[in-house]
Amino acid sequence: MRISPGVLVAGLVLLGRIGSGSAAAAEGAKRPNVVLIMSDDMGFSDLGCYGGELTTPNLDALAAGGVRFTQFYNAARCCPTRASLLTGLYPHQAGVGHMMEDRGRDGYRGVLNRNSATIAEVLKPAGYRTYMTGKWHLTRFTGPNGDRATWPVGRGFEKFYGTIIGAGSYFDPGNLCRQETLITPANDPEYQPESYYYTDAISDNAVKYIRDHEAESPDRPFFLYVAYTAAHWPMHAPEDAIAKYKGKYDAGYAPVREGRLARMKAMGLVPEDAEITPASDDWNEVEDEAREASCKEVYAAMIETMDAGIGRIVAQLKAAGELENTLILFLQDNGACAEDMGRNKPQPPVDGLKPLGPDDLQRRGGPPMQTRDGRPVRTGPGVMPGPADTYVAYGRGWANVSNTPFREYKHWTHEGGISTPLIVHWPSGVKPDRNGKLEPQPGHLIDVMATCVDLAGATYPTEVDGRPIKPREGVSLRPAFQGEPLNRPGPLFWEHEGNRAVRDGDWKLVARSNEPWELYDIAEDRSELHDRAAEHPDRVRAMAAAWDAYAARADVLPLGAWRGGEQAAPSRNRRFELKADADLRRGSAPAVEGRPISLIAKFTVPEEQPDGVIVAHGGTAAGFTLFIKDGRPSFLVRDGAGRGDAARVSGPRSRPAPTRSSPGSTRPAS
Repeated sequence: MRISPGVLVAGLVLLGRIGSGSAAAAEGAKRPNVVLIMSDDMGFSDLGCYGGELTTPNLDALAAGGVRFTQFYNAARCCPTRASLLTGLYPHQAGVGHMMEDRGRDGYRGVLNRNSATIAEVLKPAGYRTYMTGKWHLTRFTGPNGDRATWPVGRGFEKFYGTIIGAGSYFDPGNLCRQETLITPANDPEYQPESYYYTDAISDNAVKYIRDHEAESPDRPFFLYVAYTAAHWPMHAPEDAIAKYKGKYDAGYAPVREGRLARMKAMGLVPEDAEITPASDDWNEVEDEAREASCKEVYAAMIETMDAGIGRIVAQLKAAGELENTLILFLQDNGACAEDMGRNKPQPPVDGLKPLGPDDLQRRGGPPMQTRDGRPVRTGPGVMPGPADTYVAYGRGWANVSNTPFREYKHWTHEGGISTPLIVHWPSGVKPDRNGKLEPQPGHLIDVMATCVDLAGATYPTEVDGRPIKPREGVSLRPAFQGEPLNRPGPLFWEHEGNRAVRDGDWKLVARSNEPWELYDIAEDRSELHDRAAEHPDRVRAMAAAWDAYAARADVLPLGAWRGGEQAAPSRNRRFELKADADLRRGSAPAVEGRPISLIAKFTVPEEQPDGVIVAHGGTAAGFTLFIKDGRPSFLVRDGAGRGDAARVSGPRSRPAPTRSSPGSTRPAS
């Protein structure tokens, strides 16, 4: 069921027939600021301080002055990770078990639910100011008339600059937003650099929020969430940043993997006898080596640019006298991405393109069709990445390098899909003798909320506005900052697209979708090359039972619900109140087959475009739609029986007006 943008639908009533916290904690030691930084689609070994050959001096410096976790975990994919990170729940418990679609089950609603609370919502009542820059990607209501209550300001952030959707051009991002207003790089009154690049914009606005905080609230702590899109496709970067890496990857995948593994062993990130997984791709079989090397050059430039921005954030904290008492956490949303976006299929040519005006928004979803200055965006073989008129991913071969030495990628729950660096820097809260040390205790996204609540002296709520809030899942990481045990009470769990895992001590049970469980001793075999399930059947059964119990209580089931379809029966609710831009999928749309319906709609009719759809439900075989055509309100229904002929009734023609309110109802023919 689709509610068209720009139209407010006030009601749909089924009646025809068709186929808290306390600031008292502020007393005593000064509570730390928290700066939570997350990158996008990067591998475990990309950063210099985790074995990479990339230049990341600012993150390396934070690691040298803090602690690096060697076994920290995310949720294998962007949206689920963000939901878990911000709520302290497993993703399905927050309503985001998959992506931004409503699949008709509570664990798969495609929007952060109201039985969860964000870190911002928990820290604000404890006296914290709350700011965010970067990628949100936690709502399916992304259009100009989308439900703002599901955007960052509606979920506890006082200031927000960033994108509501998950990916787009770095030179002209779609769904760019300041506070609750969609903007473009050309019409933003607060930020007009000489040349726009989204990674820099995220950093610069974070710096501005810190600077403004010192002027507005110097006596209050703050929580700042910085969510970069680097290094998610498309491979876009400034020319001068790319030039630094020219030729660095001409030798192909293998030498880079081998160099990374050697450095990881020397750093102690993996054991001296750690094995490396088989290579996913052979450089000798690459058809266009120059293009393939260029993909990695741009990827490296994207990360270096992000690192430079993090350096500016740190410098501003230092200038404000806040660095000593600021907890900085850096992590990644999933493992490296092996998706082939834009690599193999040319985008169809588009005629008649012209430059976009300052207020014209870029296309939402999929590659943009054009640049802001009117050039067509190019994809497919032979397209060299980097410039604004390209839209290309870096591919599986380089993702395999980024995930050295682990198996699999983003989407999967093997180590290559869920392992992330975690850098912890907090001069006044981490013992000096811990600086530069490695922390081997396993940790998870769910622990970040618990850590923030602990350090802020906040109270995690049991309810908000009369709605029960699910109990948080994680443990505070504070003991690990001091080298002490976390004393985690039970295992850690994962599920994404049917891929599933459970980690209990050194043992990990993991499986790809619709495949048997595999068992690994992570202390000896983190590359997951030696399946020991046959040796330990009792352990497999016990850990599988623990996973089953988690899945039952954490809204994971039925397994496969993320696909939608028949697993998600239509809703039997009798009344639906929908806002403009609402998009209800099968499981949350009305069950109208064989039942009478009544529609009540309030909407505006723009003078420049008087025709359009108000509400549509169903498809080509069966369904209904209420729309305006040639100035007449019309209702069409197709019952799916026999030939599937459509019945249509139309009302009188009316003159469009700048603002128009028109309630009405109709009953489809039998």
